Amino acid sequence: MDSKNEGKQRYYKPRAEVALDIEDMENFVYDMSRCIKCKGCTWVDHTYMPGAKFMTRCPSATMYEYDAYGAYGKMRIAHGMAEGKVEWNDKALEIMYACTLCGACDVGCKRNLDLEVELTLESIRVKAVKDGVGPLPAHKKIAENVKKTGNMFGSSKKRTEWIPADAKPADKADVLYFVGCTASYTNHEIAQSTAKIFKAAKVNYMLLKDESCCGNAIFSSGMVDEAREIAKKNVEAMKKSGAKKLVTACAEGYRMWKVDYPKLLNIATADLGFEVLHLVEFVDELVKNGSLKMKKEFNTRMVYHDACSLSRLSEPWTPWEGKRGWMGCVEPRLKRRRGTNGVYEQPRDILKAIPGVDLVSLPRERENAYCCGAGRGTKEAFPEFAKWNANHRLEEIRDAGAETLVTACPMCKNNFAQNVKENGNDMQVMDISEVICSAIES
Repeated sequence: MDSKNEGKQRYYKPRAEVALDIEDMENFVYDMSRCIKCKGCTWVDHTYMPGAKFMTRCPSATMYEYDAYGAYGKMRIAHGMAEGKVEWNDKALEIMYACTLCGACDVGCKRNLDLEVELTLESIRVKAVKDGVGPLPAHKKIAENVKKTGNMFGSSKKRTEWIPADAKPADKADVLYFVGCTASYTNHEIAQSTAKIFKAAKVNYMLLKDESCCGNAIFSSGMVDEAREIAKKNVEAMKKSGAKKLVTACAEGYRMWKVDYPKLLNIATADLGFEVLHLVEFVDELVKNGSLKMKKEFNTRMVYHDACSLSRLSEPWTPWEGKRGWMGCVEPRLKRRRGTNGVYEQPRDILKAIPGVDLVSLPRERENAYCCGAGRGTKEAFPEFAKWNANHRLEEIRDAGAETLVTACPMCKNNFAQNVKENGNDMQVMDISEVICSAIES
């Protein structure tokens, strides 16, 4: 049998065993081979197409304007690697990492073919690390910082310097606030606003003892062994705390705890033993049951930016393994994560409940939202890429006539705010925790 037919026999044999396991790229060779390069991962579906100006959803394909950088290109390259026809080189490595792993391609594909594009892209990075060519230097630096200091910045400052005197944590509580590196070290305003929201709602909160990095950039760059150790440590510490709910105001940390920790530990989100909530989910319930009053006016024309890790990437994780048979049908049945059940309505309902807010829609929002360009280690490794995409999204936001841009992710806030400042724009950029805090009746 020649090598070409041998490859087909290996990957396309009837009732092949398969699993949603990113540590073995061969699990996704079927998905790579069935990509028809339709570019549904790049263009916003025609049903939602807002017009000729803002019609793409993939940051990589939009900026680089070359097929190799789109999901279809990455999958074709990886398919060649799986068949032994393509080797790693500097350009291939750049292409695989010049991507925010934002999930837009996955949502687009699942409108048509139900291929596991996001998991495929994650598995390619795992392979890069296992093959000794990845991750990139910027990601290695983050991993070194976390190992030495427990935070991605390598800061030697005390992690709890942000704690406000009038909203201190309790020693024990049912709610544990996981702050995250960014709010702990560079964005104290987010951590302090969150603590004041808890106080206003008369909710006791506690902190994780010796909190350290969630491992977002480490996992996202393909260093799964290191990420798994972080997941084990953090989940064990959370269980030991006795808290019933973990609340975070960081979208990247939220995705890690809710989706990627279960993925790394081969369990379902439901089996973590505690509930993972983003602040917007927690506050939405408080507002609707009357526990939190937002009566101060905030007179502004506002847009809400859907952070990728809080929206299309936030659906719960359930491990799956089985067999793939004729026409790609799988047994047992697989419930696909399509991105449509992300956290979309809660932040919008909160903002609509604030007096004076004129909340306007963007052409691309919810599962079709365009990424800010900074997440999952992208800004650290490709700062110009992150900058270009922030400016592209800001153009869309300015076209909507927005005075205030609100998001629920520290990385989104910082990337947007930096570019607004550099462009000399007077747009206000805020985290939703700050908006909520400003609207609480004193």
